[in-house]
Amino acid sequence: MSAKPIRVAVVEDDSDIRQLLRNMLVRAEQLQVVGSYPDADAFLAELDRIVPDVVLMDIGLPGMNGIECVRAAKPQHPSVQYLMSTVFESPAYIHEALCAGATGYLVKNAEPESIIAAVRDIHAGGSPMSPAIAGLVVASFQQQAQREIQDQLLTEREKGILDQLANGLMYKEIAAKAGISTETVRKHVRNIYEKLQVSSRHEAVRKVYPGR
Repeated sequence: MSAKPIRVAVVEDDSDIRQLLRNMLVRAEQLQVVGSYPDADAFLAELDRIVPDVVLMDIGLPGMNGIECVRAAKPQHPSVQYLMSTVFESPAYIHEALCAGATGYLVKNAEPESIIAAVRDIHAGGSPMSPAIAGLVVASFQQQAQREIQDQLLTEREKGILDQLANGLMYKEIAAKAGISTETVRKHVRNIYEKLQVSSRHEAVRKVYPGR
């Protein structure tokens, strides 16, 4: 007995891309295209009728965007998995999409084989992401972790001094801005180094601001 096909819907406003995606999915084994839609409203109007397993969802839709669409659709059928397809390689978009209920995130230049594999992966319980997207997610979590380290360990004064160090200011410039002595700045910097377990300005900045 053959396995039940994976029911897939496509939501994409570009008619050429939508047709290409549909044709690609139709040709793939064990995938069944149950609908393709140019915007969120058209998809939401049909959702109760088609109830797909996986939705390939564009973010940049006219009117209600793809993230808003997922946020509206997910409570109706929580088992439906949403695979975002987008040109936006932004941690903010990724975070917002995942919080809305998306499970995977691909860039639009992904190879057809990668898209088909992602549909199967997400249906099997995975969370597929393009390599570039995965890198952004990891970097975003690392930055958040470093921020938490900073917030938990450093005083408000130390945070301010570290920000100034990150901006390239010298001790005497920091002292002038804060209205304190250069020696006091040195003491704060020594405390920062000790708390972060580093031995230089460069190491301290890199630990708290990995992208700098």
